[in-house]
Parts: sequence; C-alpha cells; structure tokens
Amino acid sequence: MDYIIIFIGAIFVSNIVLAQFLGICPFLGVSGKVSTSLGMGGAVLFVMTLATMVTWIIQKYVLDPFDIGFLQTISFILVIAALVQMVEIILKKVSPPLYQALGIFLPLITTNCAVLGVAILTIQKEHILMEAVVFAIANAIGFTLALVIFAGIREHLDLMNVPKGMRGVPIALISAGILALAFMGFANLV
Repeated sequence: MDYIIIFIGAIFVSNIVLAQFLGICPFLGVSGKVSTSLGMGGAVLFVMTLATMVTWIIQKYVLDPFDIGFLQTISFILVIAALVQMVEIILKKVSPPLYQALGIFLPLITTNCAVLGVAILTIQKEHILMEAVVFAIANAIGFTLALVIFAGIREHLDLMNVPKGMRGVPIALISAGILALAFMGFANLV
C-alpha cells in the first residue's frame, strides 16, 4: 500500500514540475511537440531512476558511514552527469532524429533540478531502496505526463487564433499555470 501511495502521490499530488516547480527549463523548452516530449520523458525516466538508485547507495554506503555528507550535492551531480553522458551516447546511436530533436536539452538533464531534487528527496524522506526506486519512477512519469500534456496543449494552441500579444511564451505560461492548477486538484484525493 505504501508503494501505491508513493507512486500516485508523486505523479499527481506532488508532481515534480507542476506542484514543486522543479525541471521548469525542459518543461518549457522541450514541450513544443508531443513526440519530443515523450523522448525527453523517457530519457529523464532512465536517468532519474538510475541516478536515484546509485545516489541512494552512495549516500548509505559511502557518505553516511564516513561522515562526509557535505559531499552529497557534488557527488550526486557527478553521478547524474555520467548517466546523462551515457544516455546521450546511446540516443545518438539508437535514435539520431530524437537526439537532434532534443538538442541542447539533452545535456541539460545534467543540470535538471528535478533529477537532483528527486535524488535528494529520497534521502531526506529516508526511503529504503525500493521506495526510492518507486519514488524516482513515479516522479519521472509525473514529469513526462506534465511534459506531454503541456506539449499537446501547445500543439493545439498553434492551430488556434491566439491574439497577437499573447502568442508564444505568454500563452504558454498561462497554459502552464492553468495546468498546474488542474493538478493541484488532485491534492485532496490522496
């Protein structure tokens, strides 16, 4: 039951993008097309899950036993950077069109505060390893869900007759705010 609560809570109630406002840069930057958003979501899922597992192990078996917790942020960032490099190499070989579509936003996963935030939150919430993995997967799914929904809205807005002064970033930010408010409605369900 705890895993279900962690899973649903991370996706809908405390969505990493729409409720905690982490990962806004790729949320706004990659959400132009649904296909690109799905690719970015898959990359974030892979990196966030592996990074959370590796950082949890580093925290519990290196940083805590040797009382060097002050190295947490830098060690977590190094792990995330290495994983992003691995994803970048794999995508370049497996799916060159997706690699091109993600462009600069793929290496920016390294500095995506959502990935680092989830890794740190699992330590702060004192999750065991399996809870940490479920938490990471759910947050990545929540990130992807927000990205895909927002991309769909943006694609639809491109077909609409939006007033000249509201085109582009202004209407995107308003839409993002309304989407965040919609997700806030899930807070009373869990």
